[in-house]
Amino acid sequence: MSAPAAAHPRTQVDRGLCESLLYYMLMMRELEERIELKLYRQGKVLGGCYTGRGQEAIPVGSAILSRPGDWLTPSHRDMAALLIRGITPREILAQYMGRVSGLTRGRDGNMHMGCAERHCVPIISSIGASIPVAGGLAFAMRYRGESNIVFNYSGDGASSRGDWHEGLNMAAVLNLPIVYLCNNNQYAYSTPLDQQMKISDIAHRVAGYGMPFEIVDGNDVLQIHEASQRAVAHARAGRGPYFIECKTFRMSGHSAHDAADYVPTAQREEWSRRDPILMLQKQMVEGMGADEQVFVNLRKRVLSEIEEAVSWALDQPFPDPATLEDDVYESV
Repeated sequence: MSAPAAAHPRTQVDRGLCESLLYYMLMMRELEERIELKLYRQGKVLGGCYTGRGQEAIPVGSAILSRPGDWLTPSHRDMAALLIRGITPREILAQYMGRVSGLTRGRDGNMHMGCAERHCVPIISSIGASIPVAGGLAFAMRYRGESNIVFNYSGDGASSRGDWHEGLNMAAVLNLPIVYLCNNNQYAYSTPLDQQMKISDIAHRVAGYGMPFEIVDGNDVLQIHEASQRAVAHARAGRGPYFIECKTFRMSGHSAHDAADYVPTAQREEWSRRDPILMLQKQMVEGMGADEQVFVNLRKRVLSEIEEAVSWALDQPFPDPATLEDDVYESV
């Protein structure tokens, strides 16, 4: 069983990697804010709108280690995983606005998106259901003699579902190459962690399955990246699954329609001071000599790319109603 991440000395990280990590974290934050705070409220995005504000470090610090043949099964708070796999802001915005250029070609105007060519499984609303799917992917790759792995993302609420436990147990028994990232953001919708379970660390739920685990600061992207390196090496070496619990906080409601009034003000303020983007910028200033202009320029680049993507997506057509039944049934 692994020791908590604090037992591992921090390794040197080059500035180029940190700038890449910061870019994806900023892109996820700004893109989601454009979707939720503007497009959704303008009526251009219909249905639910879910963001991972405050949780950007988790998909970024882990998915950036993925290889082209690896598979990812993200949750609705892991947009950066899609970006890292090459899914563009244009495609994501077109998807949210139900345009024909979206990943589902206008069949869904929400975050239920993926891309088989880029090995991203569409997000499943019942988040725990992705655990057995990840197991099936990993088993198939091993059956075919491939050396790739699966990155699976779920939350604290998912860990109270039966399929979560069954899937993890099966992965452990079959020694499947999966890296599990648990976004423990303290709330399953409006239910706080202490009303979900009698333990404070979700990672201890996997101990009974004989699976190695770590518990890390989910707002520290460098700590997540280091733990993910250990987990990836473990899985790629054929030693089975590895579980990382990331302690974090959802800096917004469950979705755009949820004001999260059930969250104590003191708790919200405490976690706001630990914003993962600000944490990384502080680490870059203190450890690498980065200055404020680096961050200003990076944010300008991100906003410029988003502005261009919004304009492009708004110009895309809605699907032709005549194609409604296309891709629903297979011709025989």
